[in-house]
Amino acid sequence: MKEDRAARPPIPARAAASLLLARDGPEGPELFLLARSRDSAFASGALVYPGGTVDEADRKPALRARVEGSDDLDAEGLALRIAAIREAFEECGILLARARGSTELVGRGRVDAIKRRFASALADHSLDMLALAEAEDLLLAGDRLVPFAHWITPESQPKRFDTHFFLAGAPREQEARHDGHESTASVWITPAALVEAADAGKWYVMFPTRLNAQKFGRSATVAEALAAARSAPVVTVMPRGQKVEGGRRLRIPAGAGYGLSEAFVDARGAFTRLG
Repeated sequence: MKEDRAARPPIPARAAASLLLARDGPEGPELFLLARSRDSAFASGALVYPGGTVDEADRKPALRARVEGSDDLDAEGLALRIAAIREAFEECGILLARARGSTELVGRGRVDAIKRRFASALADHSLDMLALAEAEDLLLAGDRLVPFAHWITPESQPKRFDTHFFLAGAPREQEARHDGHESTASVWITPAALVEAADAGKWYVMFPTRLNAQKFGRSATVAEALAAARSAPVVTVMPRGQKVEGGRRLRIPAGAGYGLSEAFVDARGAFTRLG
């Protein structure tokens, strides 16, 4: 007899971090997103922000001395920021770090040299940020990351993540690009264009990705978006809902800052506000 999934305890959610890299573009603020490979174990084919689960190496206590802006963070908050910085470097080549004594983020030439020295670890996603920071005498720019959102996969799902989203301005002198393996394409795009592309079926955009883009899109500049994120409380979202014809009916906390509390979401991730 097949066990009823609803009767089993939920799968524990894995700690994860995701980074909304932002820049001011000619049509307004833009976000950087990656198109996941069709072979990916999670979010196959979806357009996503750089991010992933927290590694054990991200929790090394010695990293605190290598992260700027870490003084008021607990161990988990620190590990999440380190994971976000590491994933951004692994997935799109952006390194949020400074040379000791500098107020500027490292430039493209220095980043390219670091990529060559750590090519093997970057290729197999085994990068140890403490080893990198010590070898290059860098300080990770945790102070550039602003908490933006917190989503937890519903308890009914077989694969669950406890994901903290951070917002950061992209370094002007570095170039973000997809790796050609885990991600097969990348794009800088305004929230409005992202929604339009998702509705047209050009990209598969998941519900949290879309809502976070629209939330970001309320600001006229990246600086305004960062200021808004710093002043707004982060409300945890764990969607609750049910399957209905053509998709799912989902409910989220009204106070989470997305301008809705209930929506119908179809198979493409497009939604209709219900409340």
